[in-house]
Amino acid sequence: MNHPTGRIKQTTRQAQNSKELPFRARLTGGTVQGLMSAAAAIIAYLPTRPLGLREGFWASITAIAVVQAELSATQTSARDQFTGAAIGGLISALIVAVAGQHLPAYLVALVLSMLACWVLNVSTAARLAGSTATIIMLVPHTGSAGGMMLSRIAEVGWGVAVAVTVVSMVTWIERKFSPSAPMS
Repeated sequence: MNHPTGRIKQTTRQAQNSKELPFRARLTGGTVQGLMSAAAAIIAYLPTRPLGLREGFWASITAIAVVQAELSATQTSARDQFTGAAIGGLISALIVAVAGQHLPAYLVALVLSMLACWVLNVSTAARLAGSTATIIMLVPHTGSAGGMMLSRIAEVGWGVAVAVTVVSMVTWIERKFSPSAPMS
């Protein structure tokens, strides 16, 4: 008998082909995805205050966004999340320093963040760079934009690291205790 996450990977592939899954497969898949996401979210959130991160909920949100049924998909999502946060954060902090924090400056930061991702050949991170630019430019905060950028990148980086670790551990457990499970 295959381990549940092995079946999830298999049914995920079927869903991509047929767009229909039996109820039991949806129930199992949703349960495993929910448990992995919940574990990653809480592990990402708990140490944020002791680490000096002001808005630890971003680490949880990132962890939830990164967790996928397959390790390779998780790693790709992690790369995009971190790259987008870094590019959007850096460009937004520079725009705030040069032009201030107002709507026209936000639009420039948004466009430049997304453009930078395309120019650097990481177009898959463009939406995430735009989201980070939006957070830095539009969400009220205390302190400097540079401090907010560093905090945001640290929170996203922590969330990414936790999500990849959780999915890696689940994948390792699956392979160790269910050798007949499909490999990702």
